[in-house]
Amino acid sequence: MTMSAHTSGSFNRGMTNGSGAAGILAAGIGAFAIAVLDIAADKVASINSMMNFYRPTGPLSGITMVSLVLWLVVWGVLEWQWQKKDVAIGRISRIALGLLVLSLLLTFPPIADLL
Repeated sequence: MTMSAHTSGSFNRGMTNGSGAAGILAAGIGAFAIAVLDIAADKVASINSMMNFYRPTGPLSGITMVSLVLWLVVWGVLEWQWQKKDVAIGRISRIALGLLVLSLLLTFPPIADLL
């Protein structure tokens, strides 16, 4: 094999990035879901009681369980849609990173208390 074979992309023939992108975006969505559900349970009494799956833990039990299920469903759907495709991994990574940063900011008490 020559260097030109490597730089021309022949080693990547048949490989796609859709599966990886699905995992990255699903992780960002799952993290953001935790933040949104946490704020919603803190502000709305009916959501708080609805998220209380296990009494000693309180609403955190439901928040994490719902977010986990959402993450898995989103990951499964995106994997099914993108598994054989090349997608804009840079754009998807930026979106996922943005969702992660937003989720961290939204769970920071001074910011969460403003909402």
